[in-house]
Amino acid sequence: MPVSVVRFNLVDPAADPAALSARYRAAVDMAAYCDEHGVDSVQTEEHHGVDNNWLPSPFAFAGAVFGATRRIAVTVSAIIGPLHDPLRLAEETAVLDLISGGRLVTVAGIGYRREEYEAFGVDWHRRGKLQDELLRTLLAAWTGEPFEHRGRTVRVTPRPFTDPHPLLLVGGSSRAAARRAARFGLPFFPSAYLPELEAYYREQLTAYGTEGWTMMPGAETPLLHIADDPDRTWATYGEHFLHEARTYASWQSGDIHSAVRSGAASVEELRAEGVYRVLTPDEAVEYAESGRTESLILHPLCGGMPLDEGRRSLELFAESVLPRLKD
Repeated sequence: MPVSVVRFNLVDPAADPAALSARYRAAVDMAAYCDEHGVDSVQTEEHHGVDNNWLPSPFAFAGAVFGATRRIAVTVSAIIGPLHDPLRLAEETAVLDLISGGRLVTVAGIGYRREEYEAFGVDWHRRGKLQDELLRTLLAAWTGEPFEHRGRTVRVTPRPFTDPHPLLLVGGSSRAAARRAARFGLPFFPSAYLPELEAYYREQLTAYGTEGWTMMPGAETPLLHIADDPDRTWATYGEHFLHEARTYASWQSGDIHSAVRSGAASVEELRAEGVYRVLTPDEAVEYAESGRTESLILHPLCGGMPLDEGRRSLELFAESVLPRLKD
């Protein structure tokens, strides 16, 4: 059975603070519903200063989800590592790991939007060195023992719940990212289906004498919405899918590889591409059982989707798709 994931980035292009508050609270309620209905993971992410209010604080959201759930994992995929203070991040992730009993998964990438670095006053050209420092600091900090950091001896407490440390993956689509993951002996999370890069990572594990594994999106990793009438859903809500697709497209240069990559300029083109798919419950079951995917990623609030439609999609997924797969 494919892994089931429900994704939240809390985008809402037109929302005022009251509407955004309702969206955030609805997402936490939906995560609790996921927890009760056997969904494997909630996935969230980090972007800053986006006009459509893209979630900038994934760990704060993760904490709210952990407070409302007992079983489900939260995957932060991904943080923009160089924008974080390493010691503070070590503390925050340790506390979340303790609160959740080991349900936090963090993917650390370096991002691809220069404006985010500029907003935080971080040198874009030092991002690789800053990412190395971040990973090195996290691994040292989570031991609970004193270590050297920027010329002084420091110690981070408390230690995390997970031994030896919370699950941390290195994300990216470059050879530098693969080498970095291998050098630190950390799992690698390619941002798209990149089997040649996965093979390179394994070569680098051998070269560095480290161990690791890959969590890579499949050749097909569509973002799903479940509806009884896909034609009506595309006609009524297609602009929400297109909004997110166009936002991603505006950020991605030719050397950026992403599982969410669209060249569509219209709802009709987006539907034909298959990056975003609206499926009936029967079609979703058939797709899951086809062997073409290792994960089912539901995106119920995509692009500012109305809350009631997002909830309908989630309930169809949890009550009309997942139970049939488990049976």
